[in-house]
Amino acid sequence: MVVAAAGDPGRVRNTCIMAHVDHGKTTLADHLVAYGGGGLLNPSMAGKARFMDHLREEQERAITMKSASVLLRHRDGTRVHLIDSPGHADFCSEVSAAARVADSALIVVDAVDGLGVQTHAALRKAFAERLRPCLVLNKLDRLITDLRLDPGEAYERLHRIVAGANSVYSTLRSGSYFSLLDGPAPAQQADDGEDTFVPQKGNVVFGCARDGWGFRIQDFAAVMAMGRPGQASKLVGWLWGAYYWDKEKKKAMPLANGMKQQPMFVEFVLKRLWKVYDHGMKVDGASWLRDHLVQTFNLKVSERELQSKDRPKAVLEAVMRAWLPLAETVMTMIVECTPDPVDAQRFRALALMPERELPTWVSAEHAGIIAEAEKVRRCVVACSASSSAPVVVFVSKMFVVKHKDLPPTLNHSQEAAGEPEECFLAFARVFSGVLHAGQKVFVLSPMYDPVKGDTTGKHLKEVEVQQLYEMLGEGLRPVASVGTGNVAAIKGLGEHIMKTATLSSTRNCWPFASMAFQVSPILKVAVEPANVADLAAFREGLSLLNRADPLVEYSISEKGEHVLAAAGKVHLEHCVKNLRERFAKVELNVSEPLVSFKETIQGEGVGLIDSLKDTHGYVERIAPDGRFAVRVKVVRLPDALVKVLEENEELLSRTIKGQTARSDGAIGSQCPHDDDGRSMAVLRQDMLSAVESELEALSPRADEVKLESYRKTLLGYLHKIWALGPSQVGPNLLLMPGVKLSSGLTTIQNGREGILVRGRCHVSKKLGFVSVSDDDAEISNGIIDDSEPSTDVPDPEALRNIIISGFQEVTNAGPLCDEPMWGLAFIVEPYIFSGSPDSVNCSYQHKAAVREACRAAVLQSKPRLVEPMYFCEVTTPIERLGSVYSVLGDCRAKVQEAEMQLETFLYMVHAHLPVAESSEFSEKLWNGSSGAATARLTFSHWEAIPQDPFFVPKTKEEIEEFGDGSNMGPNLAKKLIDSVRRRKGLHVDDKVVKHGTKQRTRAKKV
Repeated sequence: MVVAAAGDPGRVRNTCIMAHVDHGKTTLADHLVAYGGGGLLNPSMAGKARFMDHLREEQERAITMKSASVLLRHRDGTRVHLIDSPGHADFCSEVSAAARVADSALIVVDAVDGLGVQTHAALRKAFAERLRPCLVLNKLDRLITDLRLDPGEAYERLHRIVAGANSVYSTLRSGSYFSLLDGPAPAQQADDGEDTFVPQKGNVVFGCARDGWGFRIQDFAAVMAMGRPGQASKLVGWLWGAYYWDKEKKKAMPLANGMKQQPMFVEFVLKRLWKVYDHGMKVDGASWLRDHLVQTFNLKVSERELQSKDRPKAVLEAVMRAWLPLAETVMTMIVECTPDPVDAQRFRALALMPERELPTWVSAEHAGIIAEAEKVRRCVVACSASSSAPVVVFVSKMFVVKHKDLPPTLNHSQEAAGEPEECFLAFARVFSGVLHAGQKVFVLSPMYDPVKGDTTGKHLKEVEVQQLYEMLGEGLRPVASVGTGNVAAIKGLGEHIMKTATLSSTRNCWPFASMAFQVSPILKVAVEPANVADLAAFREGLSLLNRADPLVEYSISEKGEHVLAAAGKVHLEHCVKNLRERFAKVELNVSEPLVSFKETIQGEGVGLIDSLKDTHGYVERIAPDGRFAVRVKVVRLPDALVKVLEENEELLSRTIKGQTARSDGAIGSQCPHDDDGRSMAVLRQDMLSAVESELEALSPRADEVKLESYRKTLLGYLHKIWALGPSQVGPNLLLMPGVKLSSGLTTIQNGREGILVRGRCHVSKKLGFVSVSDDDAEISNGIIDDSEPSTDVPDPEALRNIIISGFQEVTNAGPLCDEPMWGLAFIVEPYIFSGSPDSVNCSYQHKAAVREACRAAVLQSKPRLVEPMYFCEVTTPIERLGSVYSVLGDCRAKVQEAEMQLETFLYMVHAHLPVAESSEFSEKLWNGSSGAATARLTFSHWEAIPQDPFFVPKTKEEIEEFGDGSNMGPNLAKKLIDSVRRRKGLHVDDKVVKHGTKQRTRAKKV
């Protein structure tokens, strides 16, 4: 039966469950579904069914791999769209998809393990998406049964976890990173000094998801007040924190250091729980539980209920669920402590669809379009539920279902005749208006600009919504319409959306901001069909996989390989399985993991300062036609500055890639954001701060004169940024030539005078390091300028594009093994020669000269290979600590610290592990620790391998140590470079015999 979704957004809540792996998200979801799912799950199966993990692979691995939504109802009728998201870092894109359509987050934390790596990631994601977070402290039963802590010790542990979560969130609110990412923090998230997670406010639940019990301190306060509401509110303020109950005065008193009294939370909450567990686990504990609950809490449990259970643990579970129902407690917290869509969109829309600050000429020329787009934005901010309001929907991901699993509709039988076996549905949230089945909407890509429009159909398409569904975990329920604030699945968009999109009833609408992911797809494999005849089906399957997975990246290498890039090993295995069994349905050949590397040059610390003294570091190349020459020098950038550039690629992409030439010759913005100007100001300050932090780190090892010279040099670089690379947003700089950068030579090649070509420092101007007038003055300072027409020199703009193109090519494929460059500044001095009888043509020869000069400059500056590193967190029993250290050493990991977790007798080892070793690390760790140790990996940073890949003993000391090289150990950098070159089909200088000696014969000569 087709039904209509509720239209009052004030009676809706959208929340996602986020946590570390195995902290209990899906188990908690089971109880919530059994409570409010209207019969979707039998309560007796809650905690065991893993209702939200309906994929066979999820059930087999016992981990969540995709975000799934289910519509629940609270007892007061509030509709709750609950979204269960993965905890594994490999599936962080699914977490982003869930967070974008939610307004709040349930952060689940294991009371034994505490805040894990992914807990921090969940808090960061909740803050970045401006979700209202609540905290669920899970597995309290293990504090009693496994760790055997007393109530006082348990309180200290719980207090540390809550304080730790507040500390993480406070750091996020006070930091500049998220201001840069999402604009200024709204009032609801301002750093006002108050904690985010406060049990007295009701946004913290303590419980055990496996057994289905949980409580807020309000629950105990209500029982203790015995029907006196005024007393209950006071007790709530005392039950958490430094208060104890004075029995003589019969009131709460502040608890000072050194006092023997216990906090009220210990006295009136934890001790009662411990007492129930202590008696409930005994064989004769059933009758005691009944009497205790009746006398203490006025909770009646029938004799039949107690005797129907044949085990003490089962009796205890039944009683605890009846006494402290987890699902009702959490659902009540969601309704009371999280915002409805109307309240949430008032501050979320500031980041999702910000106001646009356009140049005056754009506003005047396109006033009508801008006015309508602003009206649409205001409706999103207001969460307008009117049927006449413009419809705005955000699709956070596409997912696949089989046609046979779709519920029947009025026109389904006619549609099914010519349809494939599976179809794509859009996982979406309505932010304004009412979306109807059969309605036509515009699909806007993230790059769409309503001011420019789209005549190619690439960023704007008009499509018809075929069907709408409410999501019920694995099931779907067809609806005729979906009101604002609700989450739904949409059929009919599969061929028109690649990963994410914005839907609008008008073409004059700005698209939503793109989603950010915690990790990047860094683990790559080459995939091909086992049978060449299956190539067409294979390519179609790759296209479907690329559409279905928000994080996977598909590309074709220069060699012609089909390359899949995933976040990690588990994610990659999941993608390959989907490709083989669902999308392509062909046998596949999958290569060994292709780890991404980068290339740089030697130079860090004081070496960076010393490298600037090299006045002979320029490499010169002359084009074959003799009319163009280029001189290049390359220097290493500080790591802190490189990190800032890498972290802000999205912002740089919007502001630099979005440049478009106006008719008056100025540079306008293709897709400006209203906060981009403020964000670029923050970025500029971060870059300056990175320079200062580098100087501060070097100050103990360098004198003030050197440091001041280094500061001036680096600041000079920031004022002369011609372009970034690769892809115009990478961590490499193309610097404009300066008169004093080299020897100032302008007379080369047989005495002919060359004219120095200089470009406009667009990037420095965008960042605000130089003004437009300064840029014009530099360009006209005795060098090639747009205003100097000549018949014997090339078009200046075309020549500059040639130079930038050569720079982009070399930063995309370095000289070691065609991997991207990292953290380098290329000072490029291009010259052209006048007086030629023929006009000079900008050609491939000139670009090749720039490219080869840059590559040669890198090769002569001690090149180094850069590898990606994981942050590795290993949990191990103390008796296996030595084995863990051995495995980490075998895998080239760098141990940072090891600390013992109090009361658990477990060690937590933190290390940095090369991604290249991660594929074997898990197996080695399992074998080395006999399965006792577990590891969690997340991408950390890039790190240069210190070995010289071309090292050959030359100096007297080196020859004495290594001889002719036969005594040298394996060169790791050379080994990795050769493996990449072999895979790409590049030349590898292999020697059949190394350090050979004369062969001995078996027979002895007489």
